[in-house]
Amino acid sequence: MDGVDVPYNPRTVEHVFKDYKARRAAMLRALTVDVEEFSRQCDPDKENLCLYGYPNEEWEVNLPAEEVPPELPEPALGINFARDGMQRKDWLSLVAVHSDVWLYAVAFFYGARFDKFERKRLFSMINELPTLFDIVSGRKPAKEKSSVTNSGSKAKTPGKSQKSSELQTKSFKPAVLPPKDEEEPLDNEDDDEEHGDASCGSCGRTYNANEFWICCDVCEKWFHGKCVKITAAKAEHMKQYICPTCSNNKRART
Repeated sequence: MDGVDVPYNPRTVEHVFKDYKARRAAMLRALTVDVEEFSRQCDPDKENLCLYGYPNEEWEVNLPAEEVPPELPEPALGINFARDGMQRKDWLSLVAVHSDVWLYAVAFFYGARFDKFERKRLFSMINELPTLFDIVSGRKPAKEKSSVTNSGSKAKTPGKSQKSSELQTKSFKPAVLPPKDEEEPLDNEDDDEEHGDASCGSCGRTYNANEFWICCDVCEKWFHGKCVKITAAKAEHMKQYICPTCSNNKRART
């Protein structure tokens, strides 16, 4: 009926995981792309504040719910008080850790009624994604692999750290990943699984071999080309790519 709120209650592993990814994408955007607005809203002079991520991929800084017990687990309280007492990156990393904890709590609040096999599958799906702390702090994923391009040379792929000597090849061009149909077929049919731990530093969605990706030469985070408005053709003529966050930080230091 119109005007009647329908309770939101994902009941399958896939639905809970979809909810987790949407909330995660929202919080990741707050801590990266929208970081200036997020920081502005976390005024230390205000009351205890929390960072929320919602299933529609929107984020919000607000006070916790007054009801006891709350409908869902509540995020960490008072993230705003540490804003001016720490280095910006350390503060964001701290918020990211607490946000990861909240995302897990919400996912397993919904999954508490699952049997042990469903819970294990849910955690396995969640664990394939890097944490917010991984992304915000710049911690390198443990798994490193490479793929082969049409020219036969190794290309940097999401989730792979690269030595400085390797970055000095290819005329210092930024590392990019063309859509899958532009690459030679790989022997490993599980290519998507190899890069499943990589996610876009802008929207938070995970690696998809059918999309064009580009890597920032400063923070080494990966982005969908469309998220940062860079095409494969444009990337071919770039000697270096710097993402919007790093560009803003560079201007701020200047």
